[in-house]
Amino acid sequence: MNWKKSFYIASFLVATSTLTFAQDNLINALKNNVSDNSKQGFIFTEVINLANTSIKDQGSSGTCWSYSGNSFLESEMIRMGKKPVEISQIFTAYYTYLEKAKTFVQLHGKQAQGEGGQLHDVLTIYRKYGAVPQEIYTGLREGQTRNNFSEMSNILHGMTENIVKEKKLTPNWQLAVTGVMDAYLGVPPKSFQYNGKTYTPRTWADQVIGINPDDYVGISSFKAYEYHKPFTLLIPDNWSFERFYNVKMNEITEVIDNALVNGYTVAWATDVSEKFFSWKNGVAFVPEKEFEKMSAAEQGDLFNGPKPEAQITEDMRQAAYDNYSTTDDHGMHIVGLVKDQNGKEYYIVKNSWGASNDYKGYMYATKEFVKFKTLSILLHKNALQKEIKSKLGI
Repeated sequence: MNWKKSFYIASFLVATSTLTFAQDNLINALKNNVSDNSKQGFIFTEVINLANTSIKDQGSSGTCWSYSGNSFLESEMIRMGKKPVEISQIFTAYYTYLEKAKTFVQLHGKQAQGEGGQLHDVLTIYRKYGAVPQEIYTGLREGQTRNNFSEMSNILHGMTENIVKEKKLTPNWQLAVTGVMDAYLGVPPKSFQYNGKTYTPRTWADQVIGINPDDYVGISSFKAYEYHKPFTLLIPDNWSFERFYNVKMNEITEVIDNALVNGYTVAWATDVSEKFFSWKNGVAFVPEKEFEKMSAAEQGDLFNGPKPEAQITEDMRQAAYDNYSTTDDHGMHIVGLVKDQNGKEYYIVKNSWGASNDYKGYMYATKEFVKFKTLSILLHKNALQKEIKSKLGI
């Protein structure tokens, strides 16, 4: 099968990685992947549905990784028997952008910029800076109701590009970067009142959220690397060069299944640019027939109920990564499992694009789609089955 996408899609992904397009452009592009009667064509029966917090809208910002990563931590609080809170996604993004700028300068500008990040960035910032409630730090200025990072990001990127042209730097450049973010997002609090107590971001993270970042592992799967060993995932948004455990393709879904059965949700980084991913219809699968070879009628009927699905191989998965048809363009949160009327299993996926689709902000992705298009997952190490832990040396 030839899964290489059109020049339009390739160009679109390059543009999103360099900030020419904001996240809302990706959503608008995906609105074309629509069938009229999808919700009537699918009959989903719930198998597992783990507790999670309300659907959020990341607005016009490339912060899906922060929204999905923090949603994951909120579900972890529920799993641990704690009352969940809404964690400020923009606090995480603020300090990620600062750390990202530091790395950009240290590498003399030889690194991708942009609003994107990785799921593990949420843990990195939690570990170094703590966290705050969303109500304390929204990142919205007076009159704003949704995130819009385009103007701020253009200024930040122009600034850091000029900074690296200097031969001698002073510490003031970091003050300039935070000054821009302060102007657009507000100054992150050093201390604040919450439920009648005074906290700092560090004490709130430790005492209220109460997770240990070292308890979480990132997992990916690519045939080009040795299985069951750590490797550095080479994608632009892995700006911190984090290492992931490499598992076999089928083990991705086995790990997710084991986690869900045992009450653990999973944070998920994936490619959503395919014609067989429909945000509006809330369904993602891999059709047996290549989209470009379908008739107009077949394309229009794509999401009107279950269809035969391709069987993904490790070679197909690796090839899609190598030829840029699988790219890291979105982070979401897997919270459960359903079956359709034919018995096929789909993961329940919580998104951060508001509640505007057929399933009020949730989606259903087949296991073949997850095998084919996953870049990485993040989960608690105790969610792993014993044999996987043993193979990975955890």
